[in-house]
Amino acid sequence: MLDTLDAAAVRRWCASGLATLQRHQGEIDDLNVFPVPDGDTGINLVLTLTSAQQALAMDLGTLPDDGHTPHGHVLRLMAQGALLGARGNSGVILSQILRGFADTLATAPAVRGRQLAAALAAATTAAYAAVAHPVEGTLLSVVAAAARAAGQADSDELPTVARAAAGGAARALARTPEQLPALARAGVVDAGGRGLCLLLDALVEVVTGESPQQPMLASPAVRPPATTVREAGSPAYAYEVQYLLDATDDAAARLRAELDALGDSLVIVGDGGPGVETWNVHVHVNDVGAAIEAGIVAGRPHRITVTRFADQVAPAPPALLPDGRAAVVVATGAGIAELFAAEGAIVVPANPSTGELLDAIRATGAARVVVLPNDPNTQSVASTAAQEAHGLGVKVSVVPTRSPVQALAALAVRDPSRRFEDDVIAMAEAAGACRYAEVCHAGREALTVAGPCRAGDVLALVEGEVHLIGADLLDTCTAMVDRMLGGGGELVTLLCGADAPDGLADRVREHVARSWPFVEVQAYEGGQPHYPLLVGIE
Repeated sequence: MLDTLDAAAVRRWCASGLATLQRHQGEIDDLNVFPVPDGDTGINLVLTLTSAQQALAMDLGTLPDDGHTPHGHVLRLMAQGALLGARGNSGVILSQILRGFADTLATAPAVRGRQLAAALAAATTAAYAAVAHPVEGTLLSVVAAAARAAGQADSDELPTVARAAAGGAARALARTPEQLPALARAGVVDAGGRGLCLLLDALVEVVTGESPQQPMLASPAVRPPATTVREAGSPAYAYEVQYLLDATDDAAARLRAELDALGDSLVIVGDGGPGVETWNVHVHVNDVGAAIEAGIVAGRPHRITVTRFADQVAPAPPALLPDGRAAVVVATGAGIAELFAAEGAIVVPANPSTGELLDAIRATGAARVVVLPNDPNTQSVASTAAQEAHGLGVKVSVVPTRSPVQALAALAVRDPSRRFEDDVIAMAEAAGACRYAEVCHAGREALTVAGPCRAGDVLALVEGEVHLIGADLLDTCTAMVDRMLGGGGELVTLLCGADAPDGLADRVREHVARSWPFVEVQAYEGGQPHYPLLVGIE
């Protein structure tokens, strides 16, 4: 039972919270209110907190001369790591929650109950500020309820306040279907809120030593080994090995000497606990097996990751061109990526982190950059990257495109001869004038605004809302185009997905030629997953 939350406890909370999210990743992804199987809240939260954990792992445990306490220093590292690794709305909000903790507790001499309550209140303020249009019944409601419950506990006992916060969050999560009709129709609670409840449960476990009762765990997703560029160390070593290790001080000292003989960039950081500590081990080696076997001899290694370095070092960002302009576009599907590249845009794969978007912005070398996110869930990530880029001297404007067809419309009117601000306005107007739709197959039973659907039904969504439910893909596609053209339009853009049947675009084009003879149709192979057809009407 802890009286205060010190630096070692914060590190344990990050590691425990990440492990918990990894175990429940599939469950959180499945809390997708929409009947399309593309939920990614679980993976977004896992990747965001993984970035926070990596920031802690690379810290040598030294306190900078900035007046922060040891626990404040650790919280700052967590918040910064989460910010750069944030993915999706849930990841951005989580990074801001951690920032609220760090800002409040950075100089606090000790973190007891009332300090924790104050940190949760600041976290709530930061989370709401991160969202342009806050919606209740989401992660925001859950963190706000946790903060209220912590404040109402009116105690300086850390365990009391931690339990109160977790209990308040759990009760708020249960109420989310009452606040959001979409959740009630699907019979689920909010996915992001569920993730926060798991993190607060992990905090209670760290503070009290008690493991909260959890539902059956979902198996974590299996991810392939990553390929990355080297951040430090000699190019003579091809692999980065990391793991957590439960071992004594003496065993860790022997491991340090053994790994030092195997490679370089060695970092072994302990959590400072008595007796058997948890250590974060990081080393660059060629003999991966020997590095892991040394850990087995020293203690109990777990959360082992092996990363293969790229063959060449990533080039440094080009010098900033004061008059340079560029566009960065988020794209899903090889065909869509080729279309954007042909327009001169830098393409970033779908579901990017803040750091990945920031890297793409810097790689352009331009002082003025427009970002087209093409997905509502990526807009907050893009906005955060834009704010970070401002500190680097790059002016970034985000045009809030929600579909690739809107981005194509925006890029078509781009004109470098205009003032950058005027160009952004023109692109935003072109994107807004392009109505978008998508056709997909339902992955589950659900109640939509167009009525109930069953798994396998064809759904036609117009600007995010289900308008038609059908049994035949072609019939549903043509009916959707007819409905959209009934409101006017001169140009139809079709992007065929990876699972689209052969000839789908041609048959839709033929239908438009018969029914709407004065409307032009452009069709491309998009290659996007989940959606056999994306449609834009201008």
